[in-house]
Amino acid sequence: MALSRALRCCQRIFSWIPVIIISSVVLWSYYAYVFELCFVTLSNNLGRVTYLLIFHVCFIMFCWTYWKAIFTPPSTPTKKFHLSYTDKERYEMEERPEVQKQILVDIAKKLPIFTRAQSGAIRFCDRCQVIKPDRCHHCSVCETCVLKMDHHCPWVNNCVGFSNYKFFLLFLSYSMIYCVFIASTVFQYFLKFWVGDLPNGPAKFHVLFLLFVALMFFVSLMFLFGYHCWLVAKNRSTLEAFSPPVFQNGPDRNGFNVGLNKNLRQVFGEHKKLWFIPVFTSQGDGHYFPLRTLRESENPLLANEEKWVEDGGSDEESADENGSSLLIRTES
Repeated sequence: MALSRALRCCQRIFSWIPVIIISSVVLWSYYAYVFELCFVTLSNNLGRVTYLLIFHVCFIMFCWTYWKAIFTPPSTPTKKFHLSYTDKERYEMEERPEVQKQILVDIAKKLPIFTRAQSGAIRFCDRCQVIKPDRCHHCSVCETCVLKMDHHCPWVNNCVGFSNYKFFLLFLSYSMIYCVFIASTVFQYFLKFWVGDLPNGPAKFHVLFLLFVALMFFVSLMFLFGYHCWLVAKNRSTLEAFSPPVFQNGPDRNGFNVGLNKNLRQVFGEHKKLWFIPVFTSQGDGHYFPLRTLRESENPLLANEEKWVEDGGSDEESADENGSSLLIRTES
């Protein structure tokens, strides 16, 4: 037990290494751009002030979105999706698998659940003792079930899901803007250093590397951001892109695709003026998502929504860390 705790502690410490690397590169870029480029290399005061103002706007937005992507905790299922003491006891004492499945089916009838496991059974997590809401998956790194889980990102040391997916997308977009601004403003001074129009010195090293690092990060971010834009347009998560959600009629990659406009509003919210600001504006609570083949007015579960939604947003039960493997294999 002590060894397991020690290994888990080491894992948590090492998981911050990618974040430390990114933070170190960003802090160096701040020093190189503000001091070595603007104060040492630039001689025009108007140009210096203009560069500094735009740079700091990009820098603040980048840091703000990165902070939100890292420190926004992933959303987990509410109490209504956890097995009650009576249901848990009945489920564990039952030895017949078909009866266990029926117990979960009876419980799930009271919940807004439409997806199933690959076998057609109700998606149940034995570790968290929770019936998984649609698009919810168990993260082995965070050791909990995450609502609308997209993926676990080592660069933010956090699960990207319902609670912070907007922040993650904004982080990617402002990272690209940050890199583009640095590369575009540094390029002319890179050429001047290259042809010898500016004297050699420490600033030359920083300017040269600023351009290369900015271009390198921009190229990698461009592909990642483009991929997630495609996912948002199709209303899919990264997990769903590789393994389509299974409904009662079978797998359907477009099961949650309700049109481009509605897909965007699910992630960014109704108010467009808040789309580019890292504040939470996503629609819903992460437990239910409209289906392409089922209009909300035709969904009988929504008429009884008050029966399963927590009054006043009560606290969620903590996950069972001593659980074993899944009793019914589900996507995670």
